[in-house]
Amino acid sequence: MSLQFSENKLKKVNEIISHYPEGKQKSALLPVLHLAQEEFGNWLSADTMDYVASLLKIEPIEVYEVATFYSMYNLKPIGKYMFEVCQTGPCMLRGSDNIIDYIKDTLKINVGETTADGLFTLKTVECLGACGYAPMMQLGKTYREHLTKEKVDAIINECRQNAAMNN
Repeated sequence: MSLQFSENKLKKVNEIISHYPEGKQKSALLPVLHLAQEEFGNWLSADTMDYVASLLKIEPIEVYEVATFYSMYNLKPIGKYMFEVCQTGPCMLRGSDNIIDYIKDTLKINVGETTADGLFTLKTVECLGACGYAPMMQLGKTYREHLTKEKVDAIINECRQNAAMNN
């Protein structure tokens, strides 16, 4: 297998695995998948998931089942900025469907797609636990709340400016 964690990440993986009894290392799957996603381009390829399975001494299908269930794992390459828009009841009642449509129209992508310039990916997710701030989305580690078309435009411009400054 050609994939391998860096030395520091592998130490972290082994530390996580050590918290569980022998034969129960599958319990380390979620945090190890987070490390793998971080280490290998912010997404989980089949090879990456197979590598994680080999480290945890479990079957690859056990990794695939988990990675495909949770929206926090990316199963294909994503843009530099991922808009994860909540689409559950409270956000929908406050217009998240309109926000999703506006982002699709503005960025010329559908849900699950990335813009041609590789900057933006649009993803819909289940409840992010901030119903009082609906409609909302997660952008990296921050929540963007009470979304309007104007706020979406400002977020897109902010991301474009950040990308331009970092290139």
